[in-house]
Amino acid sequence: MGDFYSNFQILTRWLHVIAGITWIGHLYFFNFVNVPLQGSLDDATKKAVNPQLMPRALWWFRWGAMITFVAGLVLFTSTYMYTPGVGFGPTSLFMDADGLTTRALWILMGSLFATVMWFNVWFIIWPAQKRLLTGKVPSAEIPAVRKRAALTSRINTYLSGPMLFGMLAPAHYGAMNGVVVVAAIAIGVAVIWASIRSSYKVGKL
Repeated sequence: MGDFYSNFQILTRWLHVIAGITWIGHLYFFNFVNVPLQGSLDDATKKAVNPQLMPRALWWFRWGAMITFVAGLVLFTSTYMYTPGVGFGPTSLFMDADGLTTRALWILMGSLFATVMWFNVWFIIWPAQKRLLTGKVPSAEIPAVRKRAALTSRINTYLSGPMLFGMLAPAHYGAMNGVVVVAAIAIGVAVIWASIRSSYKVGKL
């Protein structure tokens, strides 16, 4: 308990993971559950259900994304850019005599996808949904705004597969080259694609 750095690391990592579960869990809820559901509801039911459901779900969704992002930045800095007793600067986990380490390359890949996803949440999806929910979108523009928000959410869903691989690989997978990266991205996208396809079939008796 006297080791501040270790305690700080585990608490930050825990916060990053639990917030990430909240964020990605809601992302999957929207794309795997809510999208097929909305397609089966009539307008009267949507008007009764969505004003109660969507604000709550979007609150956890966007703040889960923000906390995940901020905690991830702190964790990245304390792991790869800080050495206890030495100070700030690239650590041996990030760079060695040969340049960027395999671990650094994986975490940078995952972080890039995660940053794009966070940006999409806060600057495209949430603003669009907020305008829709508050009735600030002119009737003629509603289909286009909904389409843009839905497309961005779907893009985030596809990015989440390779993003999670990039986050897990640094501590659990040593290989890193072009073929492996392409394979990781392809597998991640394929799993999401299969999940989206299945989301329209599951739940039916």
